Amino acid sequence: MPTTPIILWFRRDLRLGDHDALTAACASGRPVIPLFIHDELVDGLGAAPKFRLGLSVGDLAQSLADKGSRLTIRKGNALAVLREIIAQTGAGAVYWSRLYDPDSKERDTKVKAALKEDKVEARSFAGHVLFEPWTVETKTGGFYKVYTPMWKSVRNRDVPSALPTPGQIPAPAGWPASENLDELRLGDAMQRGADGLLAHCTVGERAASSRLGAFIANRVADYARNRDLPAIKGTSGLSENLTYGEISPRVCWHAGWRAMHDGKTDAEVFLKELVWREFAYHLAHHTPRITTRNWKPEWDDFPWNSEETAEVTAWKQGRTGIQFVDAAMREMYVTGVMHNRGRMIVASYLTKHLLSHWKIGLDWFADCLIDWDPCSNAMGWQWSAGSGPDATPYFRVFNPVTQLDKFDKNREYASRWLAEPYSRPSQTALSYFDMVPKSWQLSPNDPYPAPIVAADVGRKRALEAYAAR
Repeated sequence: MPTTPIILWFRRDLRLGDHDALTAACASGRPVIPLFIHDELVDGLGAAPKFRLGLSVGDLAQSLADKGSRLTIRKGNALAVLREIIAQTGAGAVYWSRLYDPDSKERDTKVKAALKEDKVEARSFAGHVLFEPWTVETKTGGFYKVYTPMWKSVRNRDVPSALPTPGQIPAPAGWPASENLDELRLGDAMQRGADGLLAHCTVGERAASSRLGAFIANRVADYARNRDLPAIKGTSGLSENLTYGEISPRVCWHAGWRAMHDGKTDAEVFLKELVWREFAYHLAHHTPRITTRNWKPEWDDFPWNSEETAEVTAWKQGRTGIQFVDAAMREMYVTGVMHNRGRMIVASYLTKHLLSHWKIGLDWFADCLIDWDPCSNAMGWQWSAGSGPDATPYFRVFNPVTQLDKFDKNREYASRWLAEPYSRPSQTALSYFDMVPKSWQLSPNDPYPAPIVAADVGRKRALEAYAAR
């Protein structure tokens, strides 16, 4: 009925501005009940992303309260929770923003079908990507398997303007009961690392908008060069905020276009990075196996190691003896993010120098990254391993030693995150030892290890294994 409330199910769209589902709900004139559900997919998140999600949910709750609305929080199976609140409030519709990873799609498909069986309107909206995956096609009508042609096909597409934040969110006559966010204990798995990680989080819609503004004003003009230098603040840092939908990709896209037309030509590289993110969702939609299995099936018989060997443990702990690898792994453990150049280096080292399965890295990142995303991270790991959408996997074996010489010549990045090689280690380097599990028994006074696999030895071994495939 037109006067019944609409439940607005928030997931990874934790903002009020440029929100298609929220805008439609408010435009209907019907009461709106914002809802967050701690369901099985939330429960399955790794320590850092679950902790960071909790911060975002808390910020959204405050933003809604500032608008005279409120966020209802429940824990349980999504469909069961929705049915319970529908029964309690008489809601006649459920709106949400679409997601594209296989697990979310499976859940949402079941929820939509069940609600329709219940005679409840169920509508999904765009908002997490620039282009819905099924709207981007090759000239022959298929999907893109290589990034560059996809970029060329969408670079001049019209992207709708961002929607304004609703001036008012109509409230229901009565609010359903809500659980306390703190009682969900989303940060428990972080243990003693929570306070350290919190210092490196930039949380919420307002903070994300300020971060974008600062990037466009101060850094995008030199983005093409500086984004590869891990010692400086040369990137946007927005992956954290895009992950939880604290800012929309449309807002980022239009900011980049304005900057480019204002003469900051490097902004085009930023736009390309946004489309690289789109490419991940495009592939996950059309080939959902990418998140769990080799994207190229011919790699199924490649003899990767899948065990927790001493080498894998050293990689996780940032104790490989390869400074670029170790600095990047420690940066991730302390801050919850890793510079993109570092991501390529550590992934290449694990899958090629150590010949260990990309799923080991995928799972570790899923536990440690505050910007973890099921589509982007799967594509990134498979691209690095050679089993994914990379045109030249056989030849791409990064040398982590020469890469450090090229992108961190003065060792500013290495010294920021490594304590053992330096007589006066930085505070950031020391903070790593305050956050790691005590069971690791690591100390900044330990000697820095010799390489577990030297760069030249690992490259030779990898190329031999690839050639014999």
